[in-house]
Amino acid sequence: MLLLVLFIVVPLIEIALFIEIGGAIGLGWTLAIVIATAVLGSWLVRQQGATALNDLRRSFESLGDPTEPLAHGAMILFSGALLLTPGFFTDFLGFALLLPPVRRWVFRKLRARVRVQSFTMGAETRRDPFQPDDPGDVIDGDFEDVTGPKRPTHEPRQGPSGWTKH
Repeated sequence: MLLLVLFIVVPLIEIALFIEIGGAIGLGWTLAIVIATAVLGSWLVRQQGATALNDLRRSFESLGDPTEPLAHGAMILFSGALLLTPGFFTDFLGFALLLPPVRRWVFRKLRARVRVQSFTMGAETRRDPFQPDDPGDVIDGDFEDVTGPKRPTHEPRQGPSGWTKH
């Protein structure tokens, strides 16, 4: 339901802002601002994304919890999508998500709503729950090919076919 409301309300806000801002500064300046925010936003997303990727690598190297760097990376990706979408409201939200304090605030709000049931790190192996745990299900065996060597099909057969007597 919330998603449906967002799909209706956000375009209405964008249209209203385009009309108001376009009426105040003109069509040319409005289009220039939209294009400039897309270019600036994509450059900033690239810079922030590289920083988030380095933070994620550091958390993996130190065997730390990668949750926050992953969340920051996802928010940066989402902000890039917002910045590439033409509009003033989506640009505002996209630029806001590029600010680390805003991302930390959003992360704290999301973390408060999510309950982690388990978290493990290291070399612990997990078994597939659909595979039996009993090693007795493995059958070890040897085989011997009794059909003899196979000839390629493109070579002509020499001698009797095997179905006739010699």
